[in-house]
Amino acid sequence: EKFDYKDNFERISYNGPAINGASPKILIPAFPGTNCEFDSAKAARDAGFNPEIIVIKNLTADAITDSINYFANAAKDAQAIFLPGGFSGGDEPDGSAKFILAFLRNPKVTEAVENLLYKNDGLMCGICNGFQALLKSGLLPYGHIIETDENSATLTFNTIGRHQSKIVRTRVCSNKSPWLAETKVGDVYNVAISHGEGRFFCDEAQIRKLAANGQIATQYVDLKGTPTSDILFNPNNSAFAIEGITSPDGRIFGKMGHSERYDQGLYKNVAGNYEINMFKAAAKYFA
Repeated sequence: EKFDYKDNFERISYNGPAINGASPKILIPAFPGTNCEFDSAKAARDAGFNPEIIVIKNLTADAITDSINYFANAAKDAQAIFLPGGFSGGDEPDGSAKFILAFLRNPKVTEAVENLLYKNDGLMCGICNGFQALLKSGLLPYGHIIETDENSATLTFNTIGRHQSKIVRTRVCSNKSPWLAETKVGDVYNVAISHGEGRFFCDEAQIRKLAANGQIATQYVDLKGTPTSDILFNPNNSAFAIEGITSPDGRIFGKMGHSERYDQGLYKNVAGNYEINMFKAAAKYFA
């Protein structure tokens, strides 16, 4: 279903906390199975961020504790957190993002994330595996790390029953998020996808609520720019063709498509606009 959004949603300011000319710092935790941390760091650096990849170690209990403490301390001086794609924990047991979810729900990490977002006016984003973690933690669509249940929005297995990897078209439905400040409602962007569990699913009442609040950020669309369930364009058969959503205030953004993988000179054989400039927009928030 196509929602005729208008660019009139209440937003948080696009002028975030100034950091005296320094590059804003973005933390990129790399979990066992993460495989997009270097692409993410390059995209963030090129856009004006100072990225720090933090390897989350789990060989021993002490290593996990050290990783938790390091991340929590690093978050005190950071402006943003980015959860990259991959297959954390091998997507086992019983589905994706379990390891990231356990990490986020550690009390020290939860406090650090909440403080960065709401005391320090920070931003957060997750792509693919990171989007899965944001949903399963409650950060999306609610904006806080909470206990979710079987009725909560989630990402589940593609209806085709296997991994999908291709270029798709996505349409901006709402640009209330600072991550989408460089876009206009109705803009269509090409993006690479690569996942086995990317089908957004929740009941229709929740989807209507997300739509009314402008939290449906991007949808899969066909060649006419119309949201669709056609597997040629909506590779996982996401409900209402949803590719990305935001938190109620827009400061947290999650999506399936790998916008961080695009660079000049790539995908020349597939025509389209790939430059959604989400990292650039987020960096400008702190200018």
